[in-house]
Amino acid sequence: MSQTGPSNPKPGSNGRMALGLVAVVAVMVGLSFAAVPLYRIFCAKTGWDGTPQRAAFAPKTVAPETVAVRFDANVTPGLPWSFEPVQPVVTVHIGESKLAFFRAANRSSETVTGSAVFNVSPDIMGQYFTKVQCFCFTEQTLKPGEAVEMPVSFFIDPAILKDRDAKTVRDMTLSYTFHKVQNPQREQADAAQTTRNPG
Repeated sequence: MSQTGPSNPKPGSNGRMALGLVAVVAVMVGLSFAAVPLYRIFCAKTGWDGTPQRAAFAPKTVAPETVAVRFDANVTPGLPWSFEPVQPVVTVHIGESKLAFFRAANRSSETVTGSAVFNVSPDIMGQYFTKVQCFCFTEQTLKPGEAVEMPVSFFIDPAILKDRDAKTVRDMTLSYTFHKVQNPQREQADAAQTTRNPG
């Protein structure tokens, strides 16, 4: 009675399997890097997690209802700046274009670049609080001892009046946190320009 031994894998099958595993790992790594920007895009489009919206201009419709917008300003450890709202709270009509200012000062003896992250609370206001212009859209660079006032232009979308859960909100907070930028985009651009045009 003949016995059949274990079958040998076909030539090249181990190589294909290894390549397949490498491809799976590469896809997973790529997705992990893409997760953060995709999450930010999702939040920006939906107002999820209190992320404010962006618009090119304010609407023409201004409603009589008002919302008190409070401002919260913070800096992370390692950023030698002071940072505070010029006005701690403003009252804005729904649909009204409003301009508010934050004051920042570099307390160090070096030029420092910072970038601000932001959100609003309660979270439900994220889909209606809309920015037209904001210092938080770009990195901010302050020279030693320099102090500046930075504007944010915003409005509350009149669509809020059609939301039964949000239309009664009359008090909200816009929060900013500045953190130090280790490799400012301007420095990266200058370095790239120098590389393209040496000497």
